Amino acid sequence: MDFSAVGKKIKELRKNIGLSQEELSEGICTQAQISKIEKGIVFPYASTLYLISQKLGVDVNYFFDIGMTPRLDYVQEVEKQLKIARREHRFNEMMEIVKAEEENPLFAQNTKNSQNLLWHKGIYFYEVEKDVNKAIKTMEEAIEINHSVTKVYTEREIEILLSIGAILGKENLEKALLVFEEISERLKHLPHFNDYTIKTRHLYNYSRVLTRLNQLKESSDYCEKGIKWCLEKDSLYLLGQLHYQIGYNHELLGNNESAKKYMQKALVVFELQNDHVFSPLIRNKIEELTELG
Repeated sequence: MDFSAVGKKIKELRKNIGLSQEELSEGICTQAQISKIEKGIVFPYASTLYLISQKLGVDVNYFFDIGMTPRLDYVQEVEKQLKIARREHRFNEMMEIVKAEEENPLFAQNTKNSQNLLWHKGIYFYEVEKDVNKAIKTMEEAIEINHSVTKVYTEREIEILLSIGAILGKENLEKALLVFEEISERLKHLPHFNDYTIKTRHLYNYSRVLTRLNQLKESSDYCEKGIKWCLEKDSLYLLGQLHYQIGYNHELLGNNESAKKYMQKALVVFELQNDHVFSPLIRNKIEELTELG
């Protein structure tokens, strides 16, 4: 175990969220002990490291990975490429990466890394093979592989639940609603967010399911929460989609002026992002609403 690498990462995370050594140590150990840990002089007990990880908002396995994985940079690069392929809907390429790494000991012998591959495999089963049951079963297996009954869900496990909810949002609205309600509860137990977009994605996808269930006011309420969250975190991610969803809800209610107002806000965001897919569609929608008066 590389004690110094773990200590450096604890120090880096602590400074990133603005905690002093004394604040980090509160309720865990002494400030002097934190200082020794960060310098790599001592390595904390597993229970102490767990409490430190919770206060820093990361899974405890993150520190074990840093201390024990000799090629962590390689693992991180694979995760990065999977994320890019997933977000750009290049699912066949994504699956090729999964197949290439399944037998790699860095993934096969590490449940956290193996979990990531299983999650993406589940996405492939749905998006390419169109097998809903196989996709959901694989994702549920991914959650369980690194999860115990009492453990708080990690950000990745919540992301996997989001993927399940997104699938069910197209297949079974009532079940999707239950998944997004579960995610709401899971998010309450996360001490910190390393990836602020998880909450944004949850609120947006939750709102879409509510719209499909004709719960339009509730849908708009969740969008407003999402907009507030984006502004609080200085993030444009899904900000345009959230404004559009509220506009769409107003359109369904026959409130064309309100719908147009939100569509116009959505258009501004999409144009700032140089989006050439949604911008023309929203312009057309605004013209239609203007004609309807």
